[in-house]
Amino acid sequence: MQVQVDSNHIEGSAELQEWVGSAVVDELERYTELLSRIEIHVGDVNAQRSGAQDKRCQIEARPKGHSSLSVTHHAESLDLAVAGAARKMSHALDHLVGRLSPKVESTGHLTAPPVQEDSAAEIDAMLEDEFLAKQADLGKE
Repeated sequence: MQVQVDSNHIEGSAELQEWVGSAVVDELERYTELLSRIEIHVGDVNAQRSGAQDKRCQIEARPKGHSSLSVTHHAESLDLAVAGAARKMSHALDHLVGRLSPKVESTGHLTAPPVQEDSAAEIDAMLEDEFLAKQADLGKE
């Protein structure tokens, strides 16, 4: 799985890319076989000005054989934005995996339990017992 980290209006140091990439990969670890690529975009929406919830993290995941999924989370700090977006992507992938898993279809009808067939020897033994019981009853009369 490839991981790409881009930044906008935030100094994109190697440490930042490593931290963001590992935080997201840790959250999405159980989907590594499903995903071919993850793109993470972090940015400061207000650039040089400060403001509430001005940090943004967008994650785009590309599942193998399916269209890409994208989530965005805004928060007061970059830590919270990355963690929130990773949680949202995990939730979105849970739904995708749920849709892909095979469903058991019901006919809506109840069926009787299967009837266990007796072997020929058991049937013969029951008939013989029944025959002998009737013979004994006839002899008593």
